Amino acid sequence: MQQEEQRLVDRLQKQGLKEAAGRYAAASCRAALTGAGISVNSGIADFRSPGGLWSHFSPEEYATLAVFRRNPKKAWQLYRALGRELFGKKPNPAHHALARLEADGLLQGVVTQNVDNLHQLAGSRRVLEIHGDHQHLQCLSCGDLLPVHPDHYQQEDIPHCHHCGYPYKPNVVLFGEAVRDLEAIEELIDGCDILLVAGTSAQVYPAAGLPVMVRQRGGLVIEFNLQPALAGPGGSGADYFFAGDLAATLPLFVQAVATTAPES
Repeated sequence: MQQEEQRLVDRLQKQGLKEAAGRYAAASCRAALTGAGISVNSGIADFRSPGGLWSHFSPEEYATLAVFRRNPKKAWQLYRALGRELFGKKPNPAHHALARLEADGLLQGVVTQNVDNLHQLAGSRRVLEIHGDHQHLQCLSCGDLLPVHPDHYQQEDIPHCHHCGYPYKPNVVLFGEAVRDLEAIEELIDGCDILLVAGTSAQVYPAAGLPVMVRQRGGLVIEFNLQPALAGPGGSGADYFFAGDLAATLPLFVQAVATTAPES
């Protein structure tokens, strides 16, 4: 295992790990954009991957706001499957690595496309959930939020709002709904001079526009993925690209940053 880790370190060093860590440590405002890839090691499959959620539930048929309003019973087939997929999952070393950066004052916020709450469980405090969260149920009629209970994913009955009687839905963004926290996200990115992109293809807007915004303002983008995802020469529009398992590469990057950053 030590030999494998050393080989990974050597490969990352050739890809510019030390230089990237130094530039990251010297930045004044740092943010991270995360997607499904960061949670794979927690046992949550990418919805778009073969065998993922969308292989069993077509988004157009189950995951739109119109479908929920028209046939909430059908929509809840997807919600129960999603809830069972997410329930009980734990953060992995990649989540903990980002939480460590924030705890050390070296990360000002995480923008995530995930709804699994794993960043918060790892200790991250400023998490902007662009697609909502699956920890609450939401009433579209009166706005009530109800903490999710495992029974909601097991019972056949649709939960209804205790205040107005309208069917609850998970507090996630369906197709046809506006994304969340967009003003706060734009404020964070507007002052960001370095962005970590981890576990996302960044192909779905508005998340896809965030690396572009940082680059247009003269900031740096550092990508962590199995394969280059960001558009640009060579397949990655990032200034630095580190290939491999995020549960291994992100902690090594954070370790490199820690050895580079000056003590406060």
